[in-house]
Amino acid sequence: MRRRFVIRGLRKCVTVLGVCLALAACIVLLASSIVPQRSKAAQPEAGATAASSEPAPLFGIRIPAGYRDWKLVSVAHEEGNLNDIRAILGNDVAIKAYRQGTLPFADGTIIARLAWKYVPSEENNKVFGRAQSFVAGAAPDWYLQFMVKDSKKYAATRGWGYAQFDENGTPADEAKLRTCAPCHEPAAASDFVFTRYTP
Repeated sequence: MRRRFVIRGLRKCVTVLGVCLALAACIVLLASSIVPQRSKAAQPEAGATAASSEPAPLFGIRIPAGYRDWKLVSVAHEEGNLNDIRAILGNDVAIKAYRQGTLPFADGTIIARLAWKYVPSEENNKVFGRAQSFVAGAAPDWYLQFMVKDSKKYAATRGWGYAQFDENGTPADEAKLRTCAPCHEPAAASDFVFTRYTP
């Protein structure tokens, strides 16, 4: 009798323990689906890894987290010494201004420019039967640039701060960044921004 009582008690303990383990597993699964994981957008992008915490000199701009998820403003191809293909992206503030045609751009606007070497694609050209395809190649030293609008902080440079980083996230030197604002002077009519929105 006592033995049956002990066995019955052990069975109840095992059952309770099993229920508790199952409940704990459910809680863990539920928590992992609710608690936001660190997304790629919050992590340093390729080309912005080890040095991403180092701000660009002069303007103190860091590489914004998630910039590769921003919306496309336009694309361009530069010839000559640059010979690159580039994508221009904008954060939400920039895109709103572009779409509404609002000038000047509001404070908080950030425009990013990513550049890659403009190279012929032998693989694609084999399909086409002639040399006509060009694609993005390796990242040049001027891989990543940002324009940040802050009319008070960057009053001396017409409200814009500038930054440039190479593919490793290393910022350009101060001498290079001092050339940015003068270069953008001819675009004064469009708030010193060259790129037009491509719908």
